Amino acid sequence: MMAFIKEESEDVKIEETLRVKHEETEEQTDLVPLKEECEVLKEMEEKYQYENDHDFKTEETYFSCSQTEKTSKTSREKTENKETSYVTRFQGRKSLNQQRNLTDHTRLHTGEKPYTCGKSFKHKGHFQDHLRIHTGEKPYTCQQCGKSFNRKIILNRHMIIHTGEKPFICQQCGKGFNQKVSLNQHMRIHTGEKLYTCPQCGKSFTQKVHFQNHLTIHTGEKPYTCKQCGKSFNRKEILNTHMRIHTGEKPYVCPQCGKRFNRKGILDTHMIIHTGEKPFTCQYCGKHFNHKGNLDCHMRIHTGEKPFTCDLCGESFRYKVTFKHHMRIHL
Repeated sequence: MMAFIKEESEDVKIEETLRVKHEETEEQTDLVPLKEECEVLKEMEEKYQYENDHDFKTEETYFSCSQTEKTSKTSREKTENKETSYVTRFQGRKSLNQQRNLTDHTRLHTGEKPYTCGKSFKHKGHFQDHLRIHTGEKPYTCQQCGKSFNRKIILNRHMIIHTGEKPFICQQCGKGFNQKVSLNQHMRIHTGEKLYTCPQCGKSFTQKVHFQNHLTIHTGEKPYTCKQCGKSFNRKEILNTHMRIHTGEKPYVCPQCGKRFNRKGILDTHMIIHTGEKPFTCQYCGKHFNHKGNLDCHMRIHTGEKPFTCDLCGESFRYKVTFKHHMRIHL
């Protein structure tokens, strides 16, 4: 009888041992998905971005913009498992990052511009980009021509020059452009729209850059100075073009005769020699010209305009070449 009880007791112990081991195995099995989740979260940490323009969501908190009428809610799910401690820390960092994103977003509504350098900015990234104007830093370099830029987006736009791609097409005349903003500006030629008007002389312009350049005529400001000869200019692009006189650079090549030019405008004018085109017509007599400058000079015959005046004797002249010839008299 005692032997039977002892044997039964041993069977119970074996069964209990097996049950405990089985439970431990199940517990370890349950931890596998959680470990995998941690690994995934680790991989996602650096790649994480906020999910859309108005909602900033984590498993802990939904950050919502009150201006866009989106509600916020908080889930109270917590875990005590040791393996999820990394998850909690990671979500905490996500919450902090997304609070910052929400703060940046609300500035769209409040108009707040906390980053200031004379000029003010809503976002730190835009502010840092702007600072490169003052430092001269140009960290983005074209691998094809070596030209450098202070912003990546400008480099991306520049690359289209090398590919020759012009994806933006005018629906009215078929002309292609490599940037959408250039197409928008071109469309004003067809619409006749001139958004920018000089407050001093009333002259209007289709493009802001032309308007700003025009204003320097009234102020007399010439902030761009050549370091080699000291000559000053009111526009940076004119200084850049001028510098080619010193460097000898002629980047514009005629595809028909191979002649090179230091300015695109001169190349465009030269190309008319090959085409024989005379697109500029006098509205008074119907005479045609291959250059706009020639038409402008011709128009003075009809208008009687004499824009070149001698400061010494007061005599006026219709053409610049005639004026220069006259000035030799006073030498």
